[in-house]
Amino acid sequence: MAPQAIIAPSILSADFAALGAACSETIGQGASWLHIDIMDGHFVPNITFGAPVVTKIRPHVQRPLRPYAKGTFDCHMMIAEPKKWVKDFQKAGCDLYCFHYEAAIASTAAENPAEHSDLKTTPKEMIRYVHDNGMLAGIAIKPETPVDVLWEILDGPNKSEIPDMVLVMTVHPGFGGQKFMASELPKVRALRDKYPELNIEVDGGLSESTVDQAAKAGANVIVAGSAVFGAKDPADVITKLKEAVDRAKL
Repeated sequence: MAPQAIIAPSILSADFAALGAACSETIGQGASWLHIDIMDGHFVPNITFGAPVVTKIRPHVQRPLRPYAKGTFDCHMMIAEPKKWVKDFQKAGCDLYCFHYEAAIASTAAENPAEHSDLKTTPKEMIRYVHDNGMLAGIAIKPETPVDVLWEILDGPNKSEIPDMVLVMTVHPGFGGQKFMASELPKVRALRDKYPELNIEVDGGLSESTVDQAAKAGANVIVAGSAVFGAKDPADVITKLKEAVDRAKL
């Protein structure tokens, strides 16, 4: 059974001067999740915001009643040291902690921002650690990363080390408003063929004009920033994005 269609507007395109209200309004307009882009200026060149902002917007959106449900805070961690921030984001109200594969293979095992460690972490260890801290775990890959690096992780024998979602970037991470990279869709197709029930997210350049390609490739979680927050009728855009995913499942 194919997983449900999930529309996750990226609040990077929202009005930062009224962010809490924007989050609440977007959920009211039919969004399933909120996609929260965390950038540290190291893993990617841009800087956005951290756990204190997530803490402030959390009361504006009801916590999901079950895993993957409406109101999920999908935190996309474009940061160099993802393990250091797991506990802070869990306390802030994150529901799904999605770190980058590329960061996990090059970062330390330190468990808080003030800690130093000479030990290294791994993607499987990161997934287990996120689960141990009560959150869903996602793993993201950049355009230059081949999808087959994920097979060993997704086929692992330990359920606690298997991600709940895979994010395939359809732009280079770091900035909003980039052009959709259809070249990344074979990764989505390969994932869907091997894992029919996996939540597969695409992020970057998604709009009414590109969502059909992503949905037909097998994506069921659609991140859209300016396409939603810049629309005259965001609710209509959210509906059309969801309909595209539902059509692709028929």
